[in-house]
Amino acid sequence: MLDRIREARKNESGFTLIELLIVIVILGILAGIVVFAIGNFTDDGKVAACKSDYKTVEIAQEAFFAKSNPHAYAGSVDALKTGGYIKDLPSTANYTIATTTSGVVTVTAGPAGCP
Repeated sequence: MLDRIREARKNESGFTLIELLIVIVILGILAGIVVFAIGNFTDDGKVAACKSDYKTVEIAQEAFFAKSNPHAYAGSVDALKTGGYIKDLPSTANYTIATTTSGVVTVTAGPAGCP
């Protein structure tokens, strides 16, 4: 019985240390590629959110102008919210959107690619 166990162990084949290290290196390279790809998706999301908020404030500013009598632009984004032209203020740590009484909508500290 003991001889059979010894003979079965001799015929077992497993992975060598080199093979295991190669697999670990390949998995590390693939993980690095995924991390950089996810970073690009995050940046694209920030730009898209900035553009969307900018366009929303711009349209609300035009609606404010069209409905006011005499015609005038809102002096701030808060005035657009108070007037019911936008539901929520565009608030983020990545950029700030502001308006002026001349109708100009500006983005400060926005990500590259945002107006």
